[in-house]
Amino acid sequence: MDANESLDELHSLAESAGAEVIERVLQVRPAPDPATLIGSGKVKELADLAEASKADVILFDHDLSGPQLRNLEKVLPGKVLDRTQLILDIFASRARTREGQLQVELAQLNYLLPRLTGRGAAMSRLGGGIGTRGPGETKLETDRRRIRLRLRNIEKALETVRSTRRIQRGKRESVPLATVALAGYTNAGKSTLFNRLTGAEVLADAKMFATLDPTVRQMTLPSRRRVLLSDTVGFIRNLPTTLVKAFRATLEEVAEAALILHVVDASSAQAEAQTEHVLNVLAEIEAAETPQILVLNKLDQVPGEARSALLESLGNRLIAGTGAMRRTVAVSARTGENLDELHAAIDGMLELDQLVQIRLHLPAGGGAALHLIHEHGRVLESRYDETGVWVLAEVPQSIERRLSKRVK
Repeated sequence: MDANESLDELHSLAESAGAEVIERVLQVRPAPDPATLIGSGKVKELADLAEASKADVILFDHDLSGPQLRNLEKVLPGKVLDRTQLILDIFASRARTREGQLQVELAQLNYLLPRLTGRGAAMSRLGGGIGTRGPGETKLETDRRRIRLRLRNIEKALETVRSTRRIQRGKRESVPLATVALAGYTNAGKSTLFNRLTGAEVLADAKMFATLDPTVRQMTLPSRRRVLLSDTVGFIRNLPTTLVKAFRATLEEVAEAALILHVVDASSAQAEAQTEHVLNVLAEIEAAETPQILVLNKLDQVPGEARSALLESLGNRLIAGTGAMRRTVAVSARTGENLDELHAAIDGMLELDQLVQIRLHLPAGGGAALHLIHEHGRVLESRYDETGVWVLAEVPQSIERRLSKRVK
């Protein structure tokens, strides 16, 4: 992703946060300036531009150190935010559940803690040696202690969340329902696809990170097997480490899934780069080896005359070099195009509760067993005689075990 593409993404992030972008500036330097990141001359130019355009926020597409942030705030007329702070602000506005709010606060405090030193003019240092520490430094240490105490309390609360999730996951695993997780770059269309596959009404918005809190719904496959589909937070280039750590409880849904639907915006010029970023995050949460279906979404936005060649080329490039991906399916979550193919691909790749063929004879009073087959499997052949019905069916192994107890 080049500098202009990165600025385009920052533009989208700013709009998602509710800002109106007035101007954009690109600075090219051989190395970042330690004091201001962009150099004193560029800072002066930026200050004049902000004054002229009456901008009240200046966003940097780069993380700022504590000293850089303070130096920029002294010269620039508006509030200064870096890329990570902007993402954290969006997450804070999107979090709806108590868990999401705790995770965002944890990330914010972890980001703030190393940037406290010397913050603000009142934090004076009178000199070195015992008894010479100024009142501002005492305030600094008090702030640090309060933040660390709050961090410990949040960690305890989130550990309770993780324990609850483990209990819930254990209960789900006691019933053979596989979990299929949606993962992908933010704004790739995951929530729209989730709604299509499950009939849910999760918020689907063009804004980045429109969906933050995880949602799990049941989905029935063509084989009549039932699975749990999980929609999770979207990933992004250089997703802040503090966020990856904070949202570990949420991302566990992806890490523990039997299958990942890796959703890619096929109409995006940055599809390859975005996919690479998602794979990096999956590796961070130890989900890189989980079987994946690469879902090339937004097929309706790909030009018809070039569609086949483009999708074949894109699919081959994205799938190369990663053993976890086994299939590519192109769909349009908005129109529903090719969703049958995606259902079939999910059915074929799930290893939990695999499908088996059974042939059995049900007596005249075996209506309950026959209903069980129709509800959870597919009847391939049936033949009635005077003693009952012979059935050839395809069912999950768990249903085969239940039937073996009923039909001797």
